[in-house]
Amino acid sequence: MAIQEIKVPDIGDFTDVPIIEIHVQAGDSVQVEDPLITVESDKASMDVPAPMAGTVKEVKVKLGDSVSEGSTLVMLESEAGAGDAGASEKAAAPAGGDEKAPPPAAAPSAPAPSAPSTAAPSGPIADFSRVHASPSARRLARELDVDLNRVPPTGLKGRVTQEDIQAFAKGGAPAAQPAAASPSGGGEGMDLLPWPKVDFSKFGPVETKPLSRIKKISGANLHRNWVRIPHVTNHDEADITDLEEFRVQFNKANEKAGIKVSMLAFMIKAAVASLKQFPEFNASLDGDNLIYKQYYHIGFAADTPNGLVVPVIRDADQKGVVEIAQEMGSLAKLARDGKLKPDQMQGGCFTISSLGGIGGIYFTPIINAPEVAIMGVCRSYWKQVSPDGKQSAWRFMLPLSLSWDHRVIDGAAAARFNVHFANLLADMRRMIM
Repeated sequence: MAIQEIKVPDIGDFTDVPIIEIHVQAGDSVQVEDPLITVESDKASMDVPAPMAGTVKEVKVKLGDSVSEGSTLVMLESEAGAGDAGASEKAAAPAGGDEKAPPPAAAPSAPAPSAPSTAAPSGPIADFSRVHASPSARRLARELDVDLNRVPPTGLKGRVTQEDIQAFAKGGAPAAQPAAASPSGGGEGMDLLPWPKVDFSKFGPVETKPLSRIKKISGANLHRNWVRIPHVTNHDEADITDLEEFRVQFNKANEKAGIKVSMLAFMIKAAVASLKQFPEFNASLDGDNLIYKQYYHIGFAADTPNGLVVPVIRDADQKGVVEIAQEMGSLAKLARDGKLKPDQMQGGCFTISSLGGIGGIYFTPIINAPEVAIMGVCRSYWKQVSPDGKQSAWRFMLPLSLSWDHRVIDGAAAARFNVHFANLLADMRRMIM
């Protein structure tokens, strides 16, 4: 037996991330991948798992502490040698993404080995994939046959704790809840009227469901961005008739090779070329200074069952359309599975939010700070146009909605950016000139 020092593994480009839940205490037995703590960045919450099995001898952190890569978490008594511990720690990685798409340890299959349950589940319970609770809490809920949707949360930021589950299973009242954040998402100190409190059940049947973790986190960021950034949105259209014809032909020719390129991949290349032409769009405000970036990392909004996340294609200027399309597919899958790592959502210069597969014509996308602009695109449609005012023709048009930060960009520059972006999509040969 040996005492191993278990540290925080690589959690992406984050430092001083607060601990919002501790899942173990001295004397607990843990298995490989059992969660030790849960941390929360401004993007998502994630569990830090045990890299080896053993018995917890000492917990070195407390709730609310901030940790970084290399911070000591627990002292673990294990049969593994010191050399094995180092290898295990490097292999361990926190469960990325939002916990509503839980990692394998939290899947609704048979629970991981643990102390024998005193109450066998009497049957399937309601889906609680959207409830804010750790994998270990979910496992306890399954063992006690508790529906997490009905458990009042008392943990930090609305998290359902193991104590909440145990109290609910015993029929007892939960501990006093901490003061909840304003339902309006903020506004304190702005002399706003208080958020209305309404008993909706007085007017008819209702059903209460907690916000998903991603929506809670992104909602706070979006509220801040909308309040603090003076948004303006320019609308335009891009004639993608020829590009769409080429895209369809290309995908058909490469179908057997499994290569499929979406219009969004071409838009990312057009965004890079437009940022090079208009460098103020590839900048960020830092106090009274404007930081001009010499790299081109493009974010794209990915729809997941739990809300939108923004993976980032790094160095998009150095990648071809096919490579971008393949990387987008991989990142989108990680996002849907809740396995996107924090560093895969960092460093963006410009974001594209596409509703092309759904519908609509125009909208006002909210800027993803500290970026200064975002391009929104909707579903393309056929339109009869007359470029010369004499003859008309049916063309396939892509609606564009460019939101920009008026502190950095003026209206003329935004209009030119939109026109340049549209012209590139109308004739991609412009990008090689």
